[in-house]
Amino acid sequence: MMRALVLYAHPCAESFNAAVHKTVVDTLAGRGWQVDDCDLNQEGFQPVLSEAERRGYHKEPANIEPVRSYVERLRAAQALVLVFPVWNFGYPAILKGFFDRVFLPGVSFRLVDGRVKPNLTHIRKLAACTTYGGNRLRALLVGDPPRRVVTRALWHVCRPDKTRYLALYDMNRAGAARRAAHLARVRREMEAL
Repeated sequence: MMRALVLYAHPCAESFNAAVHKTVVDTLAGRGWQVDDCDLNQEGFQPVLSEAERRGYHKEPANIEPVRSYVERLRAAQALVLVFPVWNFGYPAILKGFFDRVFLPGVSFRLVDGRVKPNLTHIRKLAACTTYGGNRLRALLVGDPPRRVVTRALWHVCRPDKTRYLALYDMNRAGAARRAAHLARVRREMEAL
């Protein structure tokens, strides 16, 4: 049985991101996947990398102790699916903090002769389902950092067989039809993951 870790990062249960999250979880579970649904806000994940954690960042394997349960969940997954809004052309702080605190040396990467080598190669499927308040052109003008991180940095440490970046741009003006079409796209992609 395939196992997916779904990282969800939105604090409001009535948000459109909550509908995307439900679509992801329901579709994967309906396909027979074992879904580890990690709602970072509901779980009370603390995103701030402490001084002690930063000082111990490179001290493997002790560096994982403050976040051991999250590291174990990440290591158990064959798929990683992120569901988040883009705020200020970046990740919500709670998701960025997850990457800062959990994607550690010895976890997501190994340093070999000063070079980053992938260490999450058991993750064969990588997907991001996101929304932007602004349009695609605005995101492109600032380099679309969330897309780049998923398709380059996260891709590099996983080297998955399949990567998907599913974005609904200009959500502030997206009516019911565009939102429904986006949910249908998310469902199709999760069925094909």
